[in-house]
Amino acid sequence: MEWRAPAIVLGARPFGEGGAVVTLLTEEHGRHAGLVRGGFSRTQRAVWQPGNLVEARWVARLAEQLGALSGELIHPAAALALDDPLALALLASACAVAEGALPEREPHPRAFRGLLALIGRLGEGAATALPDYVRWEVELLAELGYGLDLTRCAATGTTEDLVWVSPRTGRAVCAAAGAPYAERLLPLPAFLLGQGPSGPGDWLAGLRLTGHFLGKDAYGHHHRPLPAARGLLLDRVAALTASATGPAAPASAGSTR
Repeated sequence: MEWRAPAIVLGARPFGEGGAVVTLLTEEHGRHAGLVRGGFSRTQRAVWQPGNLVEARWVARLAEQLGALSGELIHPAAALALDDPLALALLASACAVAEGALPEREPHPRAFRGLLALIGRLGEGAATALPDYVRWEVELLAELGYGLDLTRCAATGTTEDLVWVSPRTGRAVCAAAGAPYAERLLPLPAFLLGQGPSGPGDWLAGLRLTGHFLGKDAYGHHHRPLPAARGLLLDRVAALTASATGPAAPASAGSTR
């Protein structure tokens, strides 16, 4: 058995003397692991960093075996993000979420293409990529069968003034219908509806929204917590939001909604 494909490194853990069990995400083969001989050696360690794009080759005698992986680095996303803590947190979170949520060896091409596009945008700065990250989590939920319905109000059917999401059903709720229950509903940031620019407060609301459903459905059904890397990203965006809405920050620095 053998395949070759572009792949995104999701994670790597030591195995034996200098080896590594590496988990990749490919378009055709989904989340797929393999043993890299010398994967934690000085010469190879940089290749198998989460977020890197590699040209991978997997070989095994039988399809169900772990198999052997090798690969060549195509895009060193992890190294390029080192100087931007927020970008590095975003990259680590995306890889950890994909590794934990996606079933093994089951193709999810939208998740792969979305993550690939997200990695490509990190060079423009984390502030540019954060809205795309939240959208990618929304798409990931949909691909896993837990899609949110943000098209119309669950109570009235209107498509106008959608500002909340029901934490139980994942359906949007308009301002008028949701007002009596506002404390129980999740804020719906306008950028997820394609309405205008966004700021730190919107990104934080988006992360809390998708995090709720990832935790309840994608991870909750397997009785696992969300990855620590995602919690770190949430904390960084929360700190950014607090800074942007502080007394010394300009009014335009906060949420646009």
